[in-house]
Amino acid sequence: MRRVIFNQKGGVGKSTITCNLAAISAMEGKRTLVIDLDVQGNSTQYLLGQKVTDSDKTVVHFFKETLSVSLFGGNKSGSGLEGAIHATPFPNLFVLPSHPELEPLQGRLESRYKIFKLKEALEKLEDFDEIYMDTPPILNFYSQSALIAAHKCLIPFDCDTFAREALYLLMNTLTEVKADHNPALEIEGIVVNQFQKQANLPRQLVNELIAEGLPVLASMISTSVKVRESHSESKPLIHYVPTHKLTDEFRALHAEIHRY
Repeated sequence: MRRVIFNQKGGVGKSTITCNLAAISAMEGKRTLVIDLDVQGNSTQYLLGQKVTDSDKTVVHFFKETLSVSLFGGNKSGSGLEGAIHATPFPNLFVLPSHPELEPLQGRLESRYKIFKLKEALEKLEDFDEIYMDTPPILNFYSQSALIAAHKCLIPFDCDTFAREALYLLMNTLTEVKADHNPALEIEGIVVNQFQKQANLPRQLVNELIAEGLPVLASMISTSVKVRESHSESKPLIHYVPTHKLTDEFRALHAEIHRY
């Protein structure tokens, strides 16, 4: 299963949701890969404890390889991703790290129309049961590549009025990507993140989204300082505070999206 976590608004918790769901999948015994396509590299740092600077062992290596393959050459047997995948300190959990070179490389990839290369590579990658893709907070080459490569899309939503307006634009964007490039793409649901159930505005916004028929998932993620602490310790919540309420919320979310 290939799943992309995407929102064009920043600060909604894409990396946190990506890494914590992936960590739970790995804990359940599934070989799980996180692909970090955001130049900020937050998922990379969360899982490895550092930014990776060796461009020969990051996602940049893969994209550079797609540019250097000649018309009659290329990697016919493998996906081209294997050599850049890192094991994390957590069993069954792996990461394809981000790198700052993603940004300057983007123009070359767009001009050579390499938008389907990630999908082609992932279709050849047979070692993983679950793949989670973290994306930049913008519809660019990398987020489009992930949406084209994915089976399902999770949309983080942080209960903000501006986030609601961005959500409507995002739903239109996903409809266009599905129609133009990936008919199999399924909007799996909206993940309400940083939810304060005692506050009036978040409850009102969520109820209105549900009333409008938008696919809001029942499992919501609360606000907690434990998230920032887990970032600092580079440990997903299931490893950092396995019995905490927030960890249970991520377990519930994981169970909900895997219910079929």
